[in-house]
Amino acid sequence: MSEAEKKIRLDKWLWAARFYKTRALAKNAIEGGKVHYNEQRCKVSKLVELGAMLKVRQGFDEKTVEVKALSEQRRGAPEAALLYEETVASIKLRMDESERRRKFKHANPIFDHKPNKKERRQIHHFNEVNSEAGE
Repeated sequence: MSEAEKKIRLDKWLWAARFYKTRALAKNAIEGGKVHYNEQRCKVSKLVELGAMLKVRQGFDEKTVEVKALSEQRRGAPEAALLYEETVASIKLRMDESERRRKFKHANPIFDHKPNKKERRQIHHFNEVNSEAGE
């Protein structure tokens, strides 16, 4: 069976291309709208074709890739990378977003605990003072 005649489900291809660790995670991502096939939401059982464009969201990043090859087997990362090619615009957008997040990471501090009563009072006081100043 030649490569052009192969029929592979989208969830299986995403797993083989190492976008997700398991087919179950790939299935959940597709059903959750995190994967678009040729600019449209699709089902898990969608058959992947060569040349198709996929938009895959993983965490904060969104990759736009073109399907270059089909495979039912999960192999090493260097071989899996040959199954697709990310577009130049997608790479640039991901790098820009990464840089923006790096620059503004101090603007949204992540706390390692819930605020205690004193800290909550300070937060409420801060919000009240700022809302009055805006009026």
